[in-house]
Amino acid sequence: MRDDDQDRASDHAGHRARLRDRLLSGGGLLDHELLEYLLTTAIPRRDTKPIAKALLREFHDIGGVLTADPVALQKVDGVGETAAATLKIAHACALRLVQAEAAKRPILSNWQALLDYLHADMAHHGVERFRVLHLNTRNMLIRDELMGEGSIDQAPVYIREVIRRALALGSAAIILVHNHPSGDPSPSRADIDVTRAIAEAGKRLGIAVHDHLIIGTSGHVSLRAQGLI
Repeated sequence: MRDDDQDRASDHAGHRARLRDRLLSGGGLLDHELLEYLLTTAIPRRDTKPIAKALLREFHDIGGVLTADPVALQKVDGVGETAAATLKIAHACALRLVQAEAAKRPILSNWQALLDYLHADMAHHGVERFRVLHLNTRNMLIRDELMGEGSIDQAPVYIREVIRRALALGSAAIILVHNHPSGDPSPSRADIDVTRAIAEAGKRLGIAVHDHLIIGTSGHVSLRAQGLI
């Protein structure tokens, strides 16, 4: 190894050691430093700071990076399959943490934990996803199901499928959730119409629709809180 190569390797090792020390001491790291250090586990022999910064430029923030599709991640120079998998496992661990917190108590008395979980999971997705949270008579979560991807305008399919699954699972109540990839969680006319249709169909069968939550990067909207259901 040439002297300049040895110097660069020494600089990288020293920088990573400083990042590690700050992390372990609770000093906190910036977003690009968190990604940089995480990527060192997958790319140990390369300076990962430029890769971390490129990821943030491409996906806007750390949430966008961690929730990005693995194929999209690998389009960033320096990110291979192993690095993409490392980023996805970090996201999976974060989701597991907030999901466990949300599931500890009845959903309606643990609302903020539920919102934190849904935002972490859905806010940065590039396509619209529609999911249903199924609750028992104590409002404990019994199933969290992805019902489809695409537009909420597929209302007739969702109405039939949502009610069919609720009956099959013995759900006492459900919460509808979908994301707006635009980032703006304001409900559309279709969002309101399909919510009301599902609520009406559920009411006839003793299944309550507690809410329909729309998740965006700028926040969330509750159709129940807005008096729309």
